[in-house]
Amino acid sequence: MPRSGERAYVYAKACGIIGKSFVGSRIASLEPAGRLTDLDRLVFPQSFRELPERELLIDLERRIIGRSSGQIISIVNSYSKPPEFLVRLLRSYEYGDLKSALAAVAGKDPNTPVFTNLGRFGVVKFDAYPDIAAMVSGTEFESLISQAPKKGDGTIALQIKLDKQYYTALWESLFYLKRRDRTGIEAILSEEISLRNVVWALRLRTYYRMAGDEVREKLIDLKFPSRRGTEGNSHSLTADARAALELPLDTYAPWASWKRASFLNPERSDAWTADPRYFQNAASRHLYHMARHYFHRRPFSIDTAACFIKLKQFEEDLLTSIAEGLGIGMTSRDVFALLEVR
Repeated sequence: MPRSGERAYVYAKACGIIGKSFVGSRIASLEPAGRLTDLDRLVFPQSFRELPERELLIDLERRIIGRSSGQIISIVNSYSKPPEFLVRLLRSYEYGDLKSALAAVAGKDPNTPVFTNLGRFGVVKFDAYPDIAAMVSGTEFESLISQAPKKGDGTIALQIKLDKQYYTALWESLFYLKRRDRTGIEAILSEEISLRNVVWALRLRTYYRMAGDEVREKLIDLKFPSRRGTEGNSHSLTADARAALELPLDTYAPWASWKRASFLNPERSDAWTADPRYFQNAASRHLYHMARHYFHRRPFSIDTAACFIKLKQFEEDLLTSIAEGLGIGMTSRDVFALLEVR
């Protein structure tokens, strides 16, 4: 376990970075941005670029992701022996980049996706792109990729398998931490997986017309480890998604008593349909508020570093969403209204 000096240093460093990040009250400072150049000057006041809008969007998103991942790596590197759980959290970038690579190859995209450099923490050889087999050779992804179907629904099926693999490894590494080190992030991660299952259930039913039985087998079904004298925690991380499978996608009334009803798009006077994107945005806000709550709660625990990672990734998602909105003619206020971020 990390020494007390390392813990104190990480907390101080994380607080310094978060204090300058666009979270909490500083989110409001992004609202006046009406163009990409405005956002660039707000986010990178010392190093903004003079580029045409189309080029600036791509460049700005790369810099946003690069800065966020770089700051996260700097925190993880502050430990002489980084806890596996934090490394697994960091490697969410690698899973996302691998999904992008698979989609680009499947779609015959002539452009090479942008990959995040994780330094010593990365295992995928992205410099071998577009040779997927070479990219994952000798890694935990090798058998998963080699068994994937080459045509048809292979891409979505593989994304689901990658999600399952990521969350399973992350969940298992969580319980290597002492209880006092993981209280906050255990609550956050269990919520994240539960909500992720609901998002998948809504997406698969809405966009792929999958039946309930087919969706059930694709959920991330993880268990809390058994404790002495018990049979483990009976709380299921699939319960909310399974309950949602029984509800009609085009009628709001049956959803009103569902546990996660507050995350749904509101009922309107016209026809209503459950919106997976709205639910995902609401879930993201909920997890962000949890991370803010736990960030300062146990200053010298691993919770601090884990919540730091979650807060930086929320900021990254917010900034890239604003950039993409500005790129298609929206304003920051429009994006804020769409995401319901205030």
